[in-house]
Amino acid sequence: MSQRPGNTLFVAARLERGWHSQADVAAAYECHAAALGESVSITVRQVRRWESSTPGWPNKAARRILLSMFGVPLEALGFVPLRPAENHLDRATPSARPNHGREEDSVRRRTFLGGALIGAAPFLDTAALEHLAAAVTSARRYADHHLVAHLSAALDEAARTDGRTGPRQALPGAVSILGAIDEIARDASSAVRRELLGVGARAAEFTAWLYRDAGAPPHTTTFFHDRAIEWATLSGDGPMHAYVLLRKAQATERDDAARMRDLAHAAVHGPWTLPPRARAEALQQEARAMALTGTAPDLVARTLDQAHDTLADAEPAGPATCTGPLCAGYNTDRLMAQSAICHREAGQPERAVTLLRQHLQRGAFAPRDRAFFTAHLAGALAAAGEPDEAATTGLSALQLAAAPHFGQALGELRRAVTELRPYARRSAVRELRHALTALPG
Repeated sequence: MSQRPGNTLFVAARLERGWHSQADVAAAYECHAAALGESVSITVRQVRRWESSTPGWPNKAARRILLSMFGVPLEALGFVPLRPAENHLDRATPSARPNHGREEDSVRRRTFLGGALIGAAPFLDTAALEHLAAAVTSARRYADHHLVAHLSAALDEAARTDGRTGPRQALPGAVSILGAIDEIARDASSAVRRELLGVGARAAEFTAWLYRDAGAPPHTTTFFHDRAIEWATLSGDGPMHAYVLLRKAQATERDDAARMRDLAHAAVHGPWTLPPRARAEALQQEARAMALTGTAPDLVARTLDQAHDTLADAEPAGPATCTGPLCAGYNTDRLMAQSAICHREAGQPERAVTLLRQHLQRGAFAPRDRAFFTAHLAGALAAAGEPDEAATTGLSALQLAAAPHFGQALGELRRAVTELRPYARRSAVRELRHALTALPG
């Protein structure tokens, strides 16, 4: 069995650039080497070494090629610079060093954080930045509980950024927080390491969500979900492990409903105790998967009743955060909106329309959620034979989802347009289709 990649920064960087395998990286390396006049190549085994642990500092030619490939300082890819005494390849005096070497050093100095936390900078104040920068370069000294609090705050702010401006704006910060935790946890004390990995599990799950919503390939989401489960297990956080299974179920495509049901069922019935709000959402997801697999509507309704009963047992929740109680923001309006989606999947679009209209009108949904549920309402209206209202509702959802590029809402709108194909000549339907087609990629 191959070893799971351990250098999160390198893996994330190559996935973002469309290099889906280690062989893709090796091929891209050879192309960039040729463009730079270097007749060198690397093997997949070398790429695997870069991804399996903290990689050492590459030689001068490799540095040039990697900088050309990725366009970021090598520290941002997880490489650890050599100490001056170890750098046998760069013993020339400063005046004799090539320009690209001086430029590379200048880039590293200007980043202040050595690249590992560049994307997190907007989420942290000056004091936190200084503390985190020191932590990346001297993890043994600064890996303390105060640092864990800063990382938690940074993750919460990244989640707020996602809610305001969408996944693509929040991704750099989330990936950088993951990279910092991966680096710091190596030398932290046992107690602090456990706390760091607990935050890391939340950060990895959130990063998986961002990649999925941004339209990344499924294997990218899978990588970060797997990292979240690994860190949740190592930190002893059973409920978080179950929650990631729920999120994996939510990320599963509709045409693989059996897997969706298995994951949601495992989240509910595994060897852990989910808090009531998270358990209610997992039961709802299981009901949706049941509907997709053709389960009788009364059995779907019975599972939804269990979700409602479970939610009724939940204690009052405070503000929802990425690092707070699981599913702290899950409430009756959200459960009812998701129940409507279950009824839509079960072939009951009229019932879905009634519930979505009612709860979208009265519920206090965040822009992302309102866009998503409004898109589902458009699809339900289309299935119920109300094409003009479906198209008008779809345009309202598009207005909410377009600028921040809320990917799941846009995906549901495309599904609604497919439902509206029999009415393609209607002006409202044409307007929705053209507006959706005109969106930038």
